[in-house]
Amino acid sequence: MLEEHKLDRVDQLPSKARLVRLDQIGKFFKGKGISRSDLSEEGFPCLRYGEIYSTYGNTTACLRSRVSPKAAASAQVLKTGDIVFAASGETLSEIGKAIAYIGSEPAYVGGDTIILREHHQDSVFLAHALNSEQAIRQKARLGKGQSVVHIHAPDLSGLEIYLPHLSEQRKVAKILRTWDEALEKLTALRAAKERRFVAIAQRLLAPSRAIGRHIPPSNWKLTSFGEVFEERKDRNTALEADDAVTVGKYAIRKQSEHFSRSVASKDLSNYWVISPGDFVYDPMSAYYGALGRYTGRGDGIVSPAYRVIRLKSGINPDFMVHILRSHAIRFLLETRSSQGNKEGKRRLLSRDEFGSVEFNLPEIKVQEEIAGKLSLAEQDLALTTAEIEALTRQKRGLMQKLLTGEWPVKFDGVKGVEA
Repeated sequence: MLEEHKLDRVDQLPSKARLVRLDQIGKFFKGKGISRSDLSEEGFPCLRYGEIYSTYGNTTACLRSRVSPKAAASAQVLKTGDIVFAASGETLSEIGKAIAYIGSEPAYVGGDTIILREHHQDSVFLAHALNSEQAIRQKARLGKGQSVVHIHAPDLSGLEIYLPHLSEQRKVAKILRTWDEALEKLTALRAAKERRFVAIAQRLLAPSRAIGRHIPPSNWKLTSFGEVFEERKDRNTALEADDAVTVGKYAIRKQSEHFSRSVASKDLSNYWVISPGDFVYDPMSAYYGALGRYTGRGDGIVSPAYRVIRLKSGINPDFMVHILRSHAIRFLLETRSSQGNKEGKRRLLSRDEFGSVEFNLPEIKVQEEIAGKLSLAEQDLALTTAEIEALTRQKRGLMQKLLTGEWPVKFDGVKGVEA
């Protein structure tokens, strides 16, 4: 089953390297559940599976939560050197993602996790190897499920990785840790910039809030979405499936970009045409942000379940993008969306309810000024995001060279190339 996904064949490995199955080097244990009610500010540090996804570099567990002493008594204890896997994931990089716990303080791990211990390897190297592209492909094939893929200890036991001499593992781990630390710092910086952007937007857009119909400033007037938007209903006659546009959470883009393929129906004649600058929202998911402005280069088509709307003249479109994303509007859209099923994952926002959402609108010059200031903050945030993405790609390429032995490193008693 794993033949086509093995990291390297034995006869291709560098000297003193071997291809091993995880069940040959360690033992698996299952994490025990820690619910929200078990969390306590005064308790012990603990790792919840959702925190594994946002941990860069796998050098240490991000112990952001604390568990009560009572719950800790039945939880799984983390030991130094443990490899902790997320037992589920929605994307390739999340499925079975691994981190190495190298902390010295007592800590606990919650459910939906799998622990590998007693492996007698460098834990940081091992975690990186288990997040390599080759390992990701193996885990994706072994996992079970559709939108959320689950992976279990018996699945992981057969996963194979390249394992060099322990001294080489330590040297590679030290090199990769430099990239990890840089990514962790950039990620913290981006989080700070995101908080700053939210604070700036709340301050600048505060007068737009019409909750309670308070009297707005003299240059802001009370209006509604029904007054500033008009619905567009142009049926598709010529566009193809490659032009299909999807509406995600504040992300309006081609389906082929979002899903790596088009998922449009075979019959596209019933789809709505959408042009650059048009706004669109999903009536069933608008409450969590499935709305925004389409900025593609050419016309596209959207599902007939969506609603395409256009701004009337005299309103800055960038200003309206920020209004739609504001906390006050998100709250109003959620309260006006009726729950359509028991799970509450789909909620209908009717045309009348959308049109009745009120807000205060300033004159065009003020709109342009506010939009300009928020755009500058967004650009600064985008630059940091781009830097993280570039460094992540660089690290991925470095991992490919180091973890496969293509770039050998110097380690005790063995000749090699200094990485």
